[in-house]
Amino acid sequence: MSSIPPSLQSLIDELARLPGVGKKSAQRMALHLLKEPRERSQNLADALLAVKDRLTICRKCFNIAEDDQCPICSDSRRDTTLICVVEQASDILPLEKSGAFHGQYHVLGGVLSPLDHQNGEDLHLDDLVRRVKPEGVLEVIVATNPTTEGEATALLVAQMLKPTGVKVTRIARGIPVGSELEFADEATLARALEGRGEL
Repeated sequence: MSSIPPSLQSLIDELARLPGVGKKSAQRMALHLLKEPRERSQNLADALLAVKDRLTICRKCFNIAEDDQCPICSDSRRDTTLICVVEQASDILPLEKSGAFHGQYHVLGGVLSPLDHQNGEDLHLDDLVRRVKPEGVLEVIVATNPTTEGEATALLVAQMLKPTGVKVTRIARGIPVGSELEFADEATLARALEGRGEL
């Protein structure tokens, strides 16, 4: 018989289902929420339900949105001649935090993955091709992950965009800032050398 009340155990179990949250972290969160005033718990519950009720997918780039278009697509200050292609909407957040990109995005909704039965038709590739000409896009930056699936997807994006004449580039990969060469693996070093730039 469990020494934890059923309602508390239920909360722990639900929190533990979140990515990156183990049983111990879920237990700490649940006990923290237990100590919070009812109003804070209600705010959390309301925020969770609002996300499920209000959020949708941007009809233009497939990012997360509350309206027909996401805040990035509806921002007139963004460079519409530049599109950065990402695997998932979650990939946009770190790019935005970097402050280095001021164009628009296109979310593929995954990568080519034969093992998961995900092929080109499952991705928003045709939508990307349809965007290029009407929007006057000059460059498409492919920012898929440097995995086998990400690389295959990047090649397919480039192949599909070739007939449009748009410039297709790939984000550079290499040595992270603040690290040392002796600790880098061979594949990372090879990518860093291939993607070298002029000083």
